[in-house]
Amino acid sequence: MALKTINAKNAGALDKDLMSIGAFSLDQLMELAGLSVSQAVYRVHPPNKGRKILVACGPGNNGGDGLVAARHLWHYGYQPTIFYPKQSKNDLYERLATQLKNLDVPFTEDFNGSLKTTDHVVDAIFGFSFSGEVRDPFKDPIIAMETTEVPVLSVDAPSSWSIEDGPPASGPGAKFHPATLISLTAPKPLVKHFTGTHFVGGRFIPRSVAEKYDLDIPDYQGVDQIAKVSGVGTEAKKEEILGLAQRQG
Repeated sequence: MALKTINAKNAGALDKDLMSIGAFSLDQLMELAGLSVSQAVYRVHPPNKGRKILVACGPGNNGGDGLVAARHLWHYGYQPTIFYPKQSKNDLYERLATQLKNLDVPFTEDFNGSLKTTDHVVDAIFGFSFSGEVRDPFKDPIIAMETTEVPVLSVDAPSSWSIEDGPPASGPGAKFHPATLISLTAPKPLVKHFTGTHFVGGRFIPRSVAEKYDLDIPDYQGVDQIAKVSGVGTEAKKEEILGLAQRQG
């Protein structure tokens, strides 16, 4: 089933409502988001496929989600390495980084070198607030993710993509199509361009907030914080073809 999407403006407003009407703190939202990301990684790349996970973190909330996910992955038995070249001086992000350092999780400044020895990549560089052109120090990592055969999971948006229009027409990210995407709280319009495995994570949104933004609440199972989504990109085409065949049959 396809889920309704939410644009960047409303996604920002929804976050504000979660912290006001919903009474969540930013710490809580980041912890829940990172937990969802870690579960998505476990779903598509269980430890028996390889334990080395390279987590690329940007300077904002998306990067914070990546730091939280890396901590959970360490506790699941993975061996995360963190690429975090623009470390925020904000207290929250500093604490998240310290938590990883206390677990002896390594930080690297060499994304391309680390990519050669990793089993999976988490792209937590840019989220729904990204706009404009990709600049250093993230250009080379995004180009590397475009061409690598190592599977990549993107957090909320493939980094460099426009939230509304998908991949850029040219430059870094134009050919970036990660294997997996996890949308946080709700899918963004860019999912119409996405053809991989798609999850949504947001098993904490009050029904009143979901109704205000006209969002679908996925059918989460058991203790899962994520739900698999179909009906976008290639999956949507498959469903359309299947439906046509059934009608013609």
